[in-house]
Amino acid sequence: MKSIADTMALLQSEGRLLRSEHNLLGEAFLVMASAAGIQQQQEVLAWLLEPLSIPWIQLEWQNSYLSDPLGLACLCSDSQFMWNIFHTVTFFEKALKRSGYKKANWGSTSASNVSNCSHPMSIHLSWMLPPLLRLLRSIHSLWSPTIAQALPEELRRAKSMSLVEQASLLGESNLKQSKGQFSYPESHIDMHIERATNENDMRNWLKGIRDSGYNVIGLSANIGDYFFRGLDYSLFAVAFMENVQAMDFRHERQLIHLVLVPIVKSCPADLWVAWLQNLLQPLFLCSQQALSCSWSNLMHVGRAKVPETFSILPEMELKLEVMEEKLLRDLTREICYLLSVLASPNLNSGLPSLDQHGNANRLEPSSLNQLDTFASNSMIGFLMAHKGLAQPVLRISIDVLTWTDGEAVAKIVSFFATLIILTAATDNSELTEFVAKDLFRAIIQGLSMESNAIISSDLIGLCREIFVHLSNRDPAPRQILLSLPCISKDDLVAFEDALTKTSSPKEQKQLMRSFLQLATGNKLRALVSQRMTNVITNVTARSRSSAPGPAQSSEEDNVVGLAAII
Repeated sequence: MKSIADTMALLQSEGRLLRSEHNLLGEAFLVMASAAGIQQQQEVLAWLLEPLSIPWIQLEWQNSYLSDPLGLACLCSDSQFMWNIFHTVTFFEKALKRSGYKKANWGSTSASNVSNCSHPMSIHLSWMLPPLLRLLRSIHSLWSPTIAQALPEELRRAKSMSLVEQASLLGESNLKQSKGQFSYPESHIDMHIERATNENDMRNWLKGIRDSGYNVIGLSANIGDYFFRGLDYSLFAVAFMENVQAMDFRHERQLIHLVLVPIVKSCPADLWVAWLQNLLQPLFLCSQQALSCSWSNLMHVGRAKVPETFSILPEMELKLEVMEEKLLRDLTREICYLLSVLASPNLNSGLPSLDQHGNANRLEPSSLNQLDTFASNSMIGFLMAHKGLAQPVLRISIDVLTWTDGEAVAKIVSFFATLIILTAATDNSELTEFVAKDLFRAIIQGLSMESNAIISSDLIGLCREIFVHLSNRDPAPRQILLSLPCISKDDLVAFEDALTKTSSPKEQKQLMRSFLQLATGNKLRALVSQRMTNVITNVTARSRSSAPGPAQSSEEDNVVGLAAII
């Protein structure tokens, strides 16, 4: 096998073996080596990757093309070198996938259980990732407003979404393009060396580097300790967060899914501050502001405001609105998915178990802990202990309940559940006030929206948990229930009395459901709609006419949340 690998390297150096052909042969080698054990894998990886590492680590090309964001314009004018970089990144991605990596177990001790030498790709991360991070940082900077203005016209246009991507976003298959398929013919690369790469080449290259580069980072994070302890975390924070506020929604969603989720799952607890605070805080701050603005525009103006560039004709205006809303919903759901990962049981093993045996399960004040107690053994405890992280996260969580996206709410419910457990176990007054007052009110508001019918049962369960575990420590839950239009103090007393007579969470949920329906005059639309029909939440219903429909007034259209049921 060594002789074959040497022959491949020789043929490539002589120009008789295309890089794409080299990658295909190399992947076949990796498949064969994976059945021969880790030692054989390491040898094959060394044969295949070491020749690639020599040009990759050279500072000359990095300083020429990556020191200045405008250097990428020069890189795109060197077509052969540009695609050589692309093939290096994609082959490293294939090597990670084919090298039989085992995803690190979730939790605070996951990465420590993976020894530095247990993964055959570990020793290659140190030469691959630093230049890759510089490359990704330069690509991200192209979307910065100040830099974008100075870019050549072709490169500016290459940043826009392709027709294939637009068709995919709309669910149209007629322009579907298979993954990894690019429009450039490699046999004709020589034709591009002496002239600027065209717009489509640039777009394909930017997309390909981003796709494979993000995958390389995410797959590398799964290796564990060697990734987190052997690499400089500040390089990652700069590469991904320096221009996060200028990212398109589709790119931010991709960053979360391919990079941040694997890092969150695998990061050792003793490195949460160094790694996660520097990555998540700017992400949540920017996401909260961007999502709030876009959703406000969608719900009040009828069109989402997203930072995307489309190449479409004027007659496609309606499709543009659909694509904008789809991008907004996709990013919203990805943020909520990230919060659900942060709230996963394996990352919050330090939290006590609330067995949900009714009021008898309330923790005594003497058994409550300070919030900092959970900062090292609970990811949600870590988030709440750092206000810079907690504030945008809590703001997003409340806002999601007011947006018309039941799928996003379904994804974030587990975050709420874990947050309630943390609050019940701590003596933090600010957190208690937020959950008992702000979250409790927001959940009831969420039940007034038809889009949340698919998740109404879980929302009722959250209301029950807040009332059972926190109403003895904060008056807000009782005050909020008493503020509902069709309820009296005697009704509330009777409700609490009924709760104390059963220890069944299921029965208590049913009591809470019945009480809320009674207290609101059966106007919680999520509960009513659940019995009537399935709800589609992918598209926001909005009238194209300025006049209200015959069955509703314009005044009713503007009523949101608790005001809608009073």
